[in-house]
Amino acid sequence: MPETLVKLSNVTKSYYRDSLEIPVLTDIDLEISAGEFLALMGPSGSGKTTLLNLLAGIDRPTSGEVIVAGENIAKLNEGALAKWRSRHIGLVFQFYNLIPVLTAYENVELPLLLTDLSKKERRKHVETALSIVGLGDRMDHYPRQLSGGQEQRVAIARAIVSDPTLILADEPTGDLDKHSAEEIMTLLSRLNSEFKKTIIVVTHDPRAAEKAHIIRQLDKGELN
Repeated sequence: MPETLVKLSNVTKSYYRDSLEIPVLTDIDLEISAGEFLALMGPSGSGKTTLLNLLAGIDRPTSGEVIVAGENIAKLNEGALAKWRSRHIGLVFQFYNLIPVLTAYENVELPLLLTDLSKKERRKHVETALSIVGLGDRMDHYPRQLSGGQEQRVAIARAIVSDPTLILADEPTGDLDKHSAEEIMTLLSRLNSEFKKTIIVVTHDPRAAEKAHIIRQLDKGELN
């Protein structure tokens, strides 16, 4: 049996505006095994991104347990959480979040600057990651010299360069045309099948979700 990599138990999340409580997630229970590929779907405002942020340790639950890679991350202090995140989490965003003044190589190298790797070791990791996403020949290009699909592939290379335990992708095809979106989802599928990466994708696109093994629906803060 594959190990349970993610376990959420009775997770709720509310935001507060003055004295007004705004519930976003209600009593979420979720288990994901290592090597799984899950798509999280739901309308805007259903809490998908909030759930992803809880899994990444970017946000903390109002109540409940968030256990990822054996760690109850809701109980970690900020320093321990940052260290944990750099080891276990690879993030992919809708709008790439590349730094325009850095080359593809430099953008992908960024997470490794926080590690103890030597310059030579960092180069090997970066070249491998860019090769996996099919951009080994574009490492000296700046984001403005790349297409949207290529920018997202650089962002995925940055997410995998530190060999994270879990890849979290928030609407990774949301800003792409149909062809580029298909390429990105095929790449994520390959990372899952070939490299055994556990992946959670937030998407509103049924075509993108088809690549996942499991599809769960979030609606009004409740997981179905």
